[in-house]
Amino acid sequence: MAMREEPLDPRDPKGMKRMRAFFGPQQVDLQIRQAIQCCWMALPPKQQRVEEVEKEIRRIVDRALQDLREDADSFGLGRS
Repeated sequence: MAMREEPLDPRDPKGMKRMRAFFGPQQVDLQIRQAIQCCWMALPPKQQRVEEVEKEIRRIVDRALQDLREDADSFGLGRS
C-alpha cells in the first residue's frame, strides 16, 4: 500500500520547510538552465549567440521581477 501524502498547507511551518528542502537551490538552478536552453532553441538560427540569449533572458527576468514587485505591492505580500 502506497503512502498518501497530505496536501501542502501553506500555514504549516513544517510543510513549508519540506517544500523548501524539495525545491532547494538545485531546482532553481535547473529551471534557469532549462529556460536558457529554451531561449536558445526559440531564437532564429542567425540570432543563436550567447550574447543574444543573455540579453533575452535578462529582459525576461527583469520583467518577471518587476511583476513580482507590483504583485507584492498589490496584495500586501513580502512586507515585514
